[in-house]
Amino acid sequence: MTRQPIPPAALWLGLAGLLPFVWGAACAQSDALAAWGLAIAGPRLTGVPLVLGYGVIILSFMSGVLWGFAAKQPKVAAIYYILSVLPALWVLFLVGGDLTASFAALGLGYIGLLALDWLFASRGFAPDWWMQLRLLLTAIVLACLAVAALA
Repeated sequence: MTRQPIPPAALWLGLAGLLPFVWGAACAQSDALAAWGLAIAGPRLTGVPLVLGYGVIILSFMSGVLWGFAAKQPKVAAIYYILSVLPALWVLFLVGGDLTASFAALGLGYIGLLALDWLFASRGFAPDWWMQLRLLLTAIVLACLAVAALA
């Protein structure tokens, strides 16, 4: 059985969804870019605040994706619904306050999400191309988190 390629819309929208991470990480590393970003977009949409804020949004969003995968199954154990809300609860309780701890929590959250993606995919809940996309996107998100955290 051959694995289906990632649908172009999913790939391009997934990659486009990385732009705030990349922009924020770049601004966190470049004073000139950060100054330009502050003038154009303001402090919430530039540098570290953008990477952390958007990271929280996307990790929470991914809880909804997992919930959708579980809900699509005719007979699914309750544990899959419980597991699907863990990324959102993770950011609620562990991200905020100390920057170092927040970056660490987000990084671990995305690694945990990847494990949940694998679990749901291995049970046949996700499309067969899902892990290809999630591995690519997660690697770039983790890189951006690291770049911003080290700024």
